[in-house]
Amino acid sequence: MITLKPLNLHSTLKDQIYGVLREAILEADVYDESASLKMDERHMAAQLGISRTPLREALTRLENEGLVEIQARKGVYVKRLSLKEIVEMITVWAALESMAARLACEKASDDEIEALRMIGARYTMDSAAARLNEYSESNIEFHRTIIHLSKCTRLQEISEDLFSQLRPVRRRALRDTKRAHTSVGEHAKIVEAIAARDAVLAADLVRDHTIRLGDYIRNTWIALDGNGKGQDF
Repeated sequence: MITLKPLNLHSTLKDQIYGVLREAILEADVYDESASLKMDERHMAAQLGISRTPLREALTRLENEGLVEIQARKGVYVKRLSLKEIVEMITVWAALESMAARLACEKASDDEIEALRMIGARYTMDSAAARLNEYSESNIEFHRTIIHLSKCTRLQEISEDLFSQLRPVRRRALRDTKRAHTSVGEHAKIVEAIAARDAVLAADLVRDHTIRLGDYIRNTWIALDGNGKGQDF
């Protein structure tokens, strides 16, 4: 069962409810095969100390984003992408981040590239494999930083929406120690290519790195459809 954070009274109630629910969904381990995807409106309203009317408004907003599915007479469910949808989204992400790496070679300052290097150097191959949950968050920061270094606002906006939906996917994928081990080495090569201002190599390395993630998921994950079993949110 997920726990919702308290509302911040300094923002509008609607935005706060939406933000708390969205964060909880993105932090939930929805790609665990045993995870329940059903959301209990009554329980969530009680957690937040609100009526169900503003809660339902926030859920409708999340449905429009593709994060939840509201089923008539059945309830609300976190929407878990199919294997095909996940691989397609990763393919799109590979194209976006590849362009971001190319632009970073042209626009990022030396200090910004050094900051990227420091993120990539936080973990060795062994420590990443030993601390998978922590490394997963650092990995997400690494890829977001490459997007930021593109200095392209529209690219950042499109990527952020896509990356939010892929966040639980990346988190689960990096529980595989072999994947984490490989990821550290590939990150180091990406940083060196960007530091050398080699736009073609950087773009190719980033694209291939992400495509390999898609290949790994295609070959090792089963199609995760349905509403799951176990405890409700």
